[in-house]
Amino acid sequence: MSDSSLTRLRKRIDALDEQIQELLNARAECAQQVAEAKRSEGDDSGFYRPEREAEVLRRVRERNQGPLSDAEISRLFREIMSACLALEQGLTVACLGPEGTYSQAATLKHFGHSVTLKPLTTIEEIFREVEAGSADYGVVPVENSSEGTIHHTLDMFLRSPLKICGDMELRIHHQLLSSAERLDDIRRVRAHQQSLAQCREWLDANLPGVERGNVSSNAEAARLARDDPGMAAIASDAAAEMYGLNILAANIEDDPGNTTRFLVIGDRKVGPSGRDKTTLMLAAHNRAGALYALLEPFSRHGVSMTRIESRPSRISKWDYVFFVDVDGHSEDENVAAALEELAATALQLKVLGSYPKCEL
Repeated sequence: MSDSSLTRLRKRIDALDEQIQELLNARAECAQQVAEAKRSEGDDSGFYRPEREAEVLRRVRERNQGPLSDAEISRLFREIMSACLALEQGLTVACLGPEGTYSQAATLKHFGHSVTLKPLTTIEEIFREVEAGSADYGVVPVENSSEGTIHHTLDMFLRSPLKICGDMELRIHHQLLSSAERLDDIRRVRAHQQSLAQCREWLDANLPGVERGNVSSNAEAARLARDDPGMAAIASDAAAEMYGLNILAANIEDDPGNTTRFLVIGDRKVGPSGRDKTTLMLAAHNRAGALYALLEPFSRHGVSMTRIESRPSRISKWDYVFFVDVDGHSEDENVAAALEELAATALQLKVLGSYPKCEL
């Protein structure tokens, strides 16, 4: 390509950048006007609307013709919406800390980088901070594709009034990090217990006999490894950069498709987006056919059940509650009809939330 051709292309890029910047600021001004209109009308429904954002991102993907991928164009628009929302009303989101955790990465993937993060130590703290109003929303892990459900998260819904406002999935790639230069120098490995379990086969094959220990988070493991050259941490790329550690081995998870699902929790109901799911907590009388009686209305009304999990009720011995995910919003005609029947027959029915389906 000649110098003159490159010059023309660069001028074209400069002109496009100028147009993009003008349009971004015009969009931001519209967002500010929306906020002013809501305030003047006394609308207290909140400025963050998960169903609205899901619709916008869906349309972005539907009209995308490349060369940017659907995932990349969605990420860019997520950041635009995050920056515009910050002009309307700043959001504080609680997640598991310290900085560099997968929970933090999931939070930024869902909300964008223009929110204020509130890193906390435990899932219980996240629920408590959102319930108290010290954080607008919380992000908590709920299940991993290889290690299953994180029961403590489900158990919190037994006593919390909070609702599920969204979910997201994050591909988890574990790195072995250390201030040391070689695997042979490693005498101890630290990580969250879930991460140790997800890398068990790799550790058995490559670091046999090396001591393994649980810590509160992988980011905490990276912090500890920074000051101990005999220690390695299992953590993310972000933690390696944040704590100045070497990546001794990359992508050491046993399952290449290792994915963790996270829930967004808050105190507001989410409206229909057109492609939603609903999470329920159900309890039945302890008698023959009780579970069938709970599930039968879904079949009869054409509601697809996508997940079911049982947990002890913590009320009496051998009593259980069921966490069920179904397709559709609680306001959809068929879902509402099934829920009306369940309310009359179930020992307990609690709609934990209807929210847009995670699509990327």
